Amino acid sequence: MIREEVAVREFSVPSTITVSPDANMTDMVYDNASAEPAAISFSRLVAGHWEDVTAAEFASEVTAVAKGLIAAGIEPGDRIAIMSQTRYEWTLFDYAMWTAGAVSVPVYETSSAEQVQWILSDSNAVAVVVESSAHAAIVESVRSATPDLRLLWTIEDGAVDKLKAQGVDVTDRQVEERRRAVKADDLATIIYTSGTTGRPKGCELTHRNFLVEVMTATSIMHSLFTPTAGVLLFLPIAHVLGRVIQCAIVFARIRLGHTADIKNLMTHLQDFRPTFVLAVPRVFEKVFNTAKQRAHADGKGRIFDQAAHIAIAYSEALDTGRIPLSVKVQHRVFDRLVYSKLRAALGGRCSGAISGGAPLGERLGHFFRGIGLNVYEGYGLTETTAAACLNRDGAVKIGTVGQPLPGVSVRIADDGEVLLMGGMVFSRYWHNDDATADVVSDSWFHTGDIGELDDDGFLRITGRKKEIIVTAGGKNVSPAILEDRLRANALISQCMVVGDQKPFIAALITLDPDSLPAWNEAHGKPADTPASQLRDDPEIRKEIQQAVDDANKAVSRAEAIKEFRILSNDFTEQGGELTPSLKLKRSVVLERYAQEVAAIYG
Repeated sequence: MIREEVAVREFSVPSTITVSPDANMTDMVYDNASAEPAAISFSRLVAGHWEDVTAAEFASEVTAVAKGLIAAGIEPGDRIAIMSQTRYEWTLFDYAMWTAGAVSVPVYETSSAEQVQWILSDSNAVAVVVESSAHAAIVESVRSATPDLRLLWTIEDGAVDKLKAQGVDVTDRQVEERRRAVKADDLATIIYTSGTTGRPKGCELTHRNFLVEVMTATSIMHSLFTPTAGVLLFLPIAHVLGRVIQCAIVFARIRLGHTADIKNLMTHLQDFRPTFVLAVPRVFEKVFNTAKQRAHADGKGRIFDQAAHIAIAYSEALDTGRIPLSVKVQHRVFDRLVYSKLRAALGGRCSGAISGGAPLGERLGHFFRGIGLNVYEGYGLTETTAAACLNRDGAVKIGTVGQPLPGVSVRIADDGEVLLMGGMVFSRYWHNDDATADVVSDSWFHTGDIGELDDDGFLRITGRKKEIIVTAGGKNVSPAILEDRLRANALISQCMVVGDQKPFIAALITLDPDSLPAWNEAHGKPADTPASQLRDDPEIRKEIQQAVDDANKAVSRAEAIKEFRILSNDFTEQGGELTPSLKLKRSVVLERYAQEVAAIYG
């Protein structure tokens, strides 16, 4: 059990919504079809073209697939896993499972056989929907260890049509009875944590958790959830943030598109023309770094750098209420030369974005607001059904994760840990009472994050409790501050600060494979020279040292990075160093690169 802690600061916001005990997540689908049957709910990417799906068509298809699930023997409360990239069928199956009274269990499509086995067996899944034959093969390979698993459907093998055909004898009344039997406090999904600190835990989230989150978020973000809005979703829907945005879009009756084709994302963005996007900070970092790198490669580096400087200065001036005339004039010029082109790359209609999953950083927040793209940074976990705090219309402080959502209370414990309470906060982990007792006490969820609340209730996350480094000299160091500044450099892909119980702070750094070819050519080397041959190159070390020096400006001398090692390989999800939401698995990195760390402190 966690110890009793004394709060040093607390901030609460009254709730603005009410959830009926008889409500569930399927209501929005059928309400949309009844109120606006001809409205475009989705645009599906089919053979390179966007095909519209109306609210009535989507509700009909949800019903047909739900009939197939019922005919196949799915009972209320049964767990059904879904392992797929972001695509229309993911959303279709999600709502069809809920309509049939089932509980959906997301599985990242990049999961290993061991991870798939654990989630299927721990959740007691009776069925699984997969995207491809490759995914199906993984499921088949672990069948012997998942005794409850009876059914397997493959999307690319016609799963939707097969289920529709199987359910032709199930009546609409049977589906409606099954759907209406689901209540707000019934289990909607089990989402497994990313496993950065061990075996993933299943978070039980109810229909009420989702409804509170979706209804609250859409009620305070009027600038994003407008009648003419459109969102192209490319984050994994298996992640709670992507899942909630999916549901919020359906609830708000705006157009949703899906794509997992990141290589052609810019083309899809220009075709779809979204009004806002959802991404993790690493995506925003890559957008900025790629634009900067291309500008320098085209001989326009000085123009871009000055434009970036003015964008940041303009955004910072907005917070003071007074924009200097010189900044205003230059901003107008750069809007025509630079900023408009960046906005055009997102389709030309995009004016807002939501960032979550990790800290964005003030520099990027000000840059994007300065070019006309408001990035609303929020904070939450799987256990809080995504956002518990959010910068919102009329209440933005860049560098913070915003104020608590209506209905949420935030408390800072005496050791700096952030505690949360609210209707979107989960009640327990699946089959894991001990883990639940470790994080829930007197209805407060202990997040494990360290943070600060200002007088206006804006929360700033300063570190992760389990990631705080304590040097041999007793200095507490939060690695996130340094790592954010380091990743701002276009040459750096990933980094991890080390130094726990060591005499000084150091860093492991990987080079960005997308930036290396241009850097190589600019320095007279073959474009395909790999990182393994550059890690000790004096010129590249000089540039990385400059990035380290810049990062060190954000901390005291005792917290500054004294040494660094450039690694031969990048940290990747496939390599096991990153989670699907691009969080570092620090224990994995420390174990894998133990010799590098030892060499630093040799």
